[in-house]
Amino acid sequence: MITNQIIQKCINTLKDYSKTELCVFEVNGAVAASTFSADDLEPESIRSFISSMADSQMIKDYHLFKVIDEGDILYVLVSKDGDDPQLIGRIAASELEHLTEAYKERFDQNNFFQNLLLDNMLSVDIYNQAKKFKILTDVTRGVFIIEPQTERESGCMELLRSLYMNSENDYVTAVDEKNIILVKSFSKDDDSSEKELESIARMLVDTMNTELMIRAKVAYGTVESDIKKASQSYKEAKMALEVGKVFYAERDVVGYNSLGIGRLVYQLQPTLCDIFLHEVFGEEVPESFDDETLVTVNKFFENNLNVSETSRQLFVHRNTLVYRIEKLEKATGLDIRAFDDALTLKIALMVMDYMRYIKQREY
Repeated sequence: MITNQIIQKCINTLKDYSKTELCVFEVNGAVAASTFSADDLEPESIRSFISSMADSQMIKDYHLFKVIDEGDILYVLVSKDGDDPQLIGRIAASELEHLTEAYKERFDQNNFFQNLLLDNMLSVDIYNQAKKFKILTDVTRGVFIIEPQTERESGCMELLRSLYMNSENDYVTAVDEKNIILVKSFSKDDDSSEKELESIARMLVDTMNTELMIRAKVAYGTVESDIKKASQSYKEAKMALEVGKVFYAERDVVGYNSLGIGRLVYQLQPTLCDIFLHEVFGEEVPESFDDETLVTVNKFFENNLNVSETSRQLFVHRNTLVYRIEKLEKATGLDIRAFDDALTLKIALMVMDYMRYIKQREY
């Protein structure tokens, strides 16, 4: 069903061009939209017209028209004044019928993609409904999930739809109240590589920021060549979004193929994580490390275990950095100047982040 705001916009435009006053009543007699006050038109007259066999009727100075969809009366449109209120009334009623049909088709397509992404359809139903809605099944597609960092507003959805409404193979939908989903198509000549996917994701982040002043995270899956595999790309994008929150919180864009070790850790059972942490740290597994230690360790890893470069970037003396590393070794038994110990600590820190995430999610 089209919204009252859309109806109001439609009749406002018609009035501006025709100078004809228009009012739209719902079947229960309530006013859905109006350019004038029709208080002297009695509700009983509206109900009587609805129950009649006539498609149009004139009462006093008012011209009444039924707005019908598949045999059901949706609205009663009333017109008055202007050069030809009867003609404008018929045009307005016809316009509302076309709008209703268009929005219904859009709603049906939206349901199709929601069920497709959630794996709620059999393969035969996917192809049959895609044919019904004239959706190409052999187009290469990738799925992007856009998560605004503030509570999602309707403006986010409308903005993205306006960006992709002219592309017949791109669709914007949602399966929950928090995230927006873009099913993006690629032609066979397009470079649908990881670099291209990341470029689109960054454009989405920048658009949300510049147009709506909203920060957003964007995650994406891999590109699939068959429409029935779009659900796989959606699952990958969803995993990328969750893994990004745990291990790469500073990133605005996260791709499934760039998750690295984070993807493996995310799929571990909590019991295995506990066993691993006790193997690394012994009986006393630390809840966390202080900020100085974490900054030192992360910068050391970023510089490929290079002491000199790390000390330079941290603006500390080389001996100070060595002291911090040796202090960490005493606390954990791991000398991160050695590759094996550095790798063990890196994974252990990620497992600790994952365990904290699980606990927060449970509460």
